[in-house]
Amino acid sequence: MTASPPKTSAPYGTPQNPWRRPDGTVIACTEKLKVMQENLAELRQCALDALQDAVLMGCDEAQVKAAFMVEIETLSSGYTP
Repeated sequence: MTASPPKTSAPYGTPQNPWRRPDGTVIACTEKLKVMQENLAELRQCALDALQDAVLMGCDEAQVKAAFMVEIETLSSGYTP
């Protein structure tokens, strides 16, 4: 079973939209949840910095966001679940 898109607008990692394992069970370990929250914040800041750089250099914001999505969609962990 793979993770499906959230059915709520609640942020990932909240009780309304928890992180799940591939089998659908909820991840409840507070340390794991803390690491995921920190990683998402770091990823967001890095993406924001890159977006702002691109716009300052004259790139179209929507095109840059689309390029980011392609990069994200082509990521693979290299691990088997």
